[in-house]
Amino acid sequence: MRKQELIEYFNTHARSRDRWKRRNWYYHKTLTQLFRFLIPDGSTVLEVGSGIGDLLASLKPSRGLGIDISKAMFDEAHKKYPRLEWRVEDAENLALGERFDYVVASDLVGFLDDIERAFYGFGVASHERTRLVVTYYNYLWEPILRLAEFLHLKARQPLQNWMSQKDIENMLTLAGFEVIKSGNKMIFPIYIPIISAFLNVIVANLPLVSRLGVIQYIVARPRPEMRRDYSVSIIVPARNERGNIENAILRTPIFGTYQEIIFIEGHSHDGTPEEIRRVADKYAGTRNIRYATQPGKGKGDAVRLGFDMAKGDILMILDADLTMPPEDLPKFYRAIASGRGEFINGSRLVYQLEDESMRFLNTLGNKFFSIMFSWLLGQRLKDTLCGTKVLFKSDYEKIADGRKYFGDFDPFGDFDLLFGAAKLNLKIVEMPIRYQARTYGTTQIQRWRHGWLLLKMTFFAMRKIKFI
Repeated sequence: MRKQELIEYFNTHARSRDRWKRRNWYYHKTLTQLFRFLIPDGSTVLEVGSGIGDLLASLKPSRGLGIDISKAMFDEAHKKYPRLEWRVEDAENLALGERFDYVVASDLVGFLDDIERAFYGFGVASHERTRLVVTYYNYLWEPILRLAEFLHLKARQPLQNWMSQKDIENMLTLAGFEVIKSGNKMIFPIYIPIISAFLNVIVANLPLVSRLGVIQYIVARPRPEMRRDYSVSIIVPARNERGNIENAILRTPIFGTYQEIIFIEGHSHDGTPEEIRRVADKYAGTRNIRYATQPGKGKGDAVRLGFDMAKGDILMILDADLTMPPEDLPKFYRAIASGRGEFINGSRLVYQLEDESMRFLNTLGNKFFSIMFSWLLGQRLKDTLCGTKVLFKSDYEKIADGRKYFGDFDPFGDFDLLFGAAKLNLKIVEMPIRYQARTYGTTQIQRWRHGWLLLKMTFFAMRKIKFI
């Protein structure tokens, strides 16, 4: 009975939908900006509850399918955007026969009779790399939105489900999804020049205050199943690390269907290039060792060259100082090959640090950046600057393609990869390691100059991630 009433409601209001959207354009613009940030152009996108089609069209999908229960909404969407495909179907009984990169449900869950059943159907339309993006009204706003309807500031709607974030996350878990990140947007949905921007861009992103945003969103993925084995490329940036080169080979276990170790030499003056060639020749019969000299400078430049050279499915970074024990690399491999994470980030700040392995100010700096990044990216990160990071090459290629969004400004490479992984909605998982003191050479880090640069990059990313 309720479903038929909903169909009649949406059929009746389909033609007035554009008028109400123009009246509340500021809210809908903010919602569209959020989805455009989360979903790259050219993806295949299914929108469930697509209405008159404006959101799906704004995402510029390579393949776009909009589903709505209302025939009148279907007619309006088809008339406005004939290049996309539209169907009249029930969100709780999907049978599409195809899978999409992104499944979108914007302001839909409040109208569903059986949310868990609908989420389960979204899973049937998902492949292992699909992302589900759900937005819904913050239940704290129920009395305010009801008042807005009474004052004819907002279109009057049928009785809705007002759900907390934890309720939605629980239903996603029951339907076989795993939450990657979540958040809120917009604490002031009325447009007043300067004031609205200040409140929604600055104040709304402050801790605690952000929980008051009227727009709540969740990004989730299908819960992974055990996967196959993969080939591996281990990239070792090396500048003035002659005494560590052979140990990097001897201490790295063999794992994966194929393994290669790629040294990227950084214009050393201690004989590192000659040592790399000697070690490569010495172990040529037992290990696959490749090497090159980076064209520029900085670890980020070296890592990018190594990633471009790599032949493996999985890319790993191993710092040549060996402060991250190479013996731990199989743990990173298991985490990503099993699907438990899609970007595995080493964390040096879980176990007790060895004496002299990290200076006190460096530890404070790492803790500061971990707090900032956890807030920025919507995923918990304890150590942003650990050199060991592991991801699929296919994901790195997407990060590289989208690098223009943040810009090519990171000489270290750590932030570049973390920002890119978050932008792609990859599941970031931290792997605790026992960080060890150097046995050869000296650190390449210049605390004050590099710390200032990292701080500038953090605030730049804040503008690109939070202030959208």
